[in-house]
Amino acid sequence: MNGPARKFAAARLARFVVVGIGAALLFFVLSWALVSAGLPPFAGSVIAYLLVFVMAYSAQRSWTFEGRHGHGRAFPRYLVTQLVCAVFAGLCAHVAVSIFSAPPLVMSAIITLAAGAASYVLSSLWVFRDDQRTA
Repeated sequence: MNGPARKFAAARLARFVVVGIGAALLFFVLSWALVSAGLPPFAGSVIAYLLVFVMAYSAQRSWTFEGRHGHGRAFPRYLVTQLVCAVFAGLCAHVAVSIFSAPPLVMSAIITLAAGAASYVLSSLWVFRDDQRTA
């Protein structure tokens, strides 16, 4: 990878991380606010997750991956990617606790990094792949 390509890849990764951190913080605030406002925890968390999912998809598509991927192809792939990452996070959590006896904080760190890395790789190589750009 040459200099400009390396800088582009590093900038894309940085934008991906910024969006991911922002999405996590927004989910935290929205779920807290909705449940504090009286919604049942399940409903409040699901609503918060759905809102953040749409925001994260929009930001990843438009900012991280430069918004040149058609929604008809990118959105279903993003949805599948997030479902795969959720299952992967669950499996990593199970292994971390069951096999390695990791405490909750360590488990959370492991699954956050593992799911984030998987999401970035799948987003880069499949969801928002460069050869799938639309004019």
